[in-house]
Amino acid sequence: MTYDALFDRVFTRIDPERAHELGFRAIRLGAPLTRHWSTPRGADQAGADDQQRRPGRSTPVTAMGLEFPNRLGLAAGFDKNAVGIDALAALGFGFVEVGTVTAQPQPGNPRPRLFRLTQDRAIVNRMGFNNDGAEAVAERLARRAARFDRRDRRLAGRIGQRPTRRPVLGINIGKTKAVPEDDEQAVLGDYAFSARLLAPYADYLVVNVSSPNTPGLRSLQAVDRLGPLLDEVRRVADEAAGRDVPLCVKIAPDLADDDVIAVAELARSHDLDGIIATNTTTSRDGLRTDPAELSALGAGGLSGPALGKRSLEVLRILRAHDPRIAIISVGGITTVDDARARIHAGADLVQAYTGFVYGGPRWPRRIAAGLPG
Repeated sequence: MTYDALFDRVFTRIDPERAHELGFRAIRLGAPLTRHWSTPRGADQAGADDQQRRPGRSTPVTAMGLEFPNRLGLAAGFDKNAVGIDALAALGFGFVEVGTVTAQPQPGNPRPRLFRLTQDRAIVNRMGFNNDGAEAVAERLARRAARFDRRDRRLAGRIGQRPTRRPVLGINIGKTKAVPEDDEQAVLGDYAFSARLLAPYADYLVVNVSSPNTPGLRSLQAVDRLGPLLDEVRRVADEAAGRDVPLCVKIAPDLADDDVIAVAELARSHDLDGIIATNTTTSRDGLRTDPAELSALGAGGLSGPALGKRSLEVLRILRAHDPRIAIISVGGITTVDDARARIHAGADLVQAYTGFVYGGPRWPRRIAAGLPG
């Protein structure tokens, strides 16, 4: 309730992107405290029984050959530049996906580019892959890895001490805006550049071809374009990391059902490890926000509860078509019931972004504790 009041009375008076920057800074500064939080019992009725058995705790699961502390992850877009991975994990996320990172640094689209639809507990964004670029992010991740290594060496001589557990890290890569989407070799080279630099630090890698905010990007979801791209990213990533890096593709909710099936078939034929379903939508259906206000906001991808129905449909199509591939379901997850519905429909893992923004810093631990192992 305290966070709800703060959000409604303070954050909504601040530009959304500025509020994100301030909130993310507070999360990073407060990491030493949040690691010791426990989940309040009864905070979410859907998870109450689980919490009484193991308050504040969640169950590890295995997917894509990786062990995740729990099923809930933070979707790409919140930490674009890998500056707060461990602070975000301390809030209770079982894994953190950073990015989207592009080969070259880019400022993204002009501001304002992030908008709240508070009546719908939703967000519209047209950020445009603003990020520091693959080289800068790789350097940051290298420094982080070195810190963990130094810490582990200090602990190695202490009886009973184990190496520091590192959060499961996904890295999401996308196309640099300046690269023409119809130049296949340029596109392959652009993604390969990012994969080469970032794969050594990734527990899993995601090829993002589904953001609505980079012109022409979604055309890469066509299977004749997507297949060669995935093959090239996999080849480069595995070579750079010296191991098999689990590879996923992130798809849009706006694909027709037949196209979703085509992606599932492609994933099987190319031996992908996972599919992330779904990204934001260009649809504005089912919203309570005044249509005139929506029109004034302009283009962008919608996230939040209104996306939940289609995201669940896409999940069911994918799972019915392939019972084996790992599926990370994202889009419209706000409550424990939402997350459980995805797992019951066949998701191995779930991710959130907008639910976290509206739910506050205690939200991840509360949701994770209510999920089955």
